[in-house]
Amino acid sequence: MFTPATAEQRFVLDHVVRIAELSEDATPDMVEAVLEGAGAFAAGEWSPLERSGDEVGPRLTAEGVKMPEGFAAAYKAYVDGGWGTIGSPPEFGGQGLPVSLSAAVLETLGSANMGFALAPILTVGAIEALMHHGTPEQKAAYLPHLASGAWTGTMNLTEPQAGSDVGALRSTATPRADGTWSIRGTKIFISFGDHDMADNIVHLVLARTPDAPPGTRGISLFLVPKYRLKDDGTPGDFNDVRVVSIEHKMGLHASPTCVLSFGDHGDCIGELVGPELGGMRAMFTMMNNARLNVGLQGVQVAERATQRAVAYARERIQSARAGSPSRESVAIVEHPDVRRMLMRMKAQTQAARALVYYAFAQLDRARAGDAEAEKRVELLTPLAKAHGTDLGNEVASLGVQVHGGMGYIEETGAAQHFRDARITPIYEGTNGIQAADLVGRKLSMDNGGTVFALLGQMRGQAEDAGLVALIDACDDVTRQLLASDVDDRLAASYPFLTMLSVAVCGWLMEAQGRIAAASEGDPAFLGMKAAAARFYVAQVVPEAMGLKAAATASAEVLYAVDAEAFAA
Repeated sequence: MFTPATAEQRFVLDHVVRIAELSEDATPDMVEAVLEGAGAFAAGEWSPLERSGDEVGPRLTAEGVKMPEGFAAAYKAYVDGGWGTIGSPPEFGGQGLPVSLSAAVLETLGSANMGFALAPILTVGAIEALMHHGTPEQKAAYLPHLASGAWTGTMNLTEPQAGSDVGALRSTATPRADGTWSIRGTKIFISFGDHDMADNIVHLVLARTPDAPPGTRGISLFLVPKYRLKDDGTPGDFNDVRVVSIEHKMGLHASPTCVLSFGDHGDCIGELVGPELGGMRAMFTMMNNARLNVGLQGVQVAERATQRAVAYARERIQSARAGSPSRESVAIVEHPDVRRMLMRMKAQTQAARALVYYAFAQLDRARAGDAEAEKRVELLTPLAKAHGTDLGNEVASLGVQVHGGMGYIEETGAAQHFRDARITPIYEGTNGIQAADLVGRKLSMDNGGTVFALLGQMRGQAEDAGLVALIDACDDVTRQLLASDVDDRLAASYPFLTMLSVAVCGWLMEAQGRIAAASEGDPAFLGMKAAAARFYVAQVVPEAMGLKAAATASAEVLYAVDAEAFAA
């Protein structure tokens, strides 16, 4: 049974995001209505399809990809309800509310049905790319339909020979006499690359133009719709974009991950987005948005896995509690180790939500013209994506453990969360790439000024001695990394990313715990909030201190043997 995390979302929006500062339209009544409405919609329309999406999944037919029964109707209800328009630009039919609020809605949808929610995630990214780089004509033709969700969007980077090395792609774009381009090539791992839920699909495709230089400098971005538009703006002729196959995946079965072939019959037409050879800049606009939303997927799967584990632990009767004078069996939630796991799940889920929502709040402020917030969201993006998804995996794994042997059985649903979560540290830039981005680009912003400003704010507000020690340790490691060579930085990148992420989460959790302890309201919710914060600061923060040795070690030990020795 799925229960929207409305009270927790509202608390974080109020006290971490400070949503009242972001928009005069984001009144308490408006925020409450959106959260409650999204929760009711997700519970009623999307959550019931979670198991069929996993067990049945999409199928490839002669007419294209067909979603399981009920998905098209549920998606239409999403469009008709205006849920895609919340954070979309008003000039194209959106409501223009803070992106932080639209992220809360997307979290609810993804907690209800994580695979299904990939469709709006990619569409949001397409909107971002066109808003920043599209022509006025492209915006007018496509954004109203994408903003409503009536048309969906995709991101097409990866090719069989070009995964993380985007510069190795071979897809081509040849100019046509009318100013459009003929697109040819194959793309793999395209989430919702085809389906039967929308009237059109807007593919954003990276390709090479004639005589383009090698590597990423030679890449351009093209808008390639599934159906070309007629003069009245409605979908018309098929645009020679074909589904070769659907991937058979470990998880996220509700999302059709397609191999797409463009221009098999020489009749695939695209429009240039942004300047020629400006593809990577345009694509990173879309990808950075997607990275925050993938971090949000970590929150989604953690929330659902926690809810399922809590429900099971309260119902499952097993053994007497150790040390109790009664020998009657009790629900496993009464056993200390199960409580440890549940408390960790609650605390890590809340920590991930605070981190990701805080990043979205900085994005909102950056869009309003706050230059410091723009730098901070750049710094926070690799943390939100990598640590958010790491926590999603940890919590989903703990959810299986709470269920015991039943967690390994598919019928309970715990295993689905574990399978679904595993892709999140991989796609939209692996978490190793996020860590490399952190130490390679983000630490160097303003010669370290951006990260030192964040650490200074955290140090000035933190109260727990252990948390202050972790913040100071992050400061020390940052200074060492800024003076280190490339290999040493990269060798330290992942433990440092985790250290810094835990410090940020600890800062946000401690502040929430203080507020919860001093607030009046639902005693169960506020008590859990305060307890989760206390657990996080007391038990999770000290763990991160143990990463300092790895974050300050040189790369020498990693290269102490040659490549062949790893097979020994």
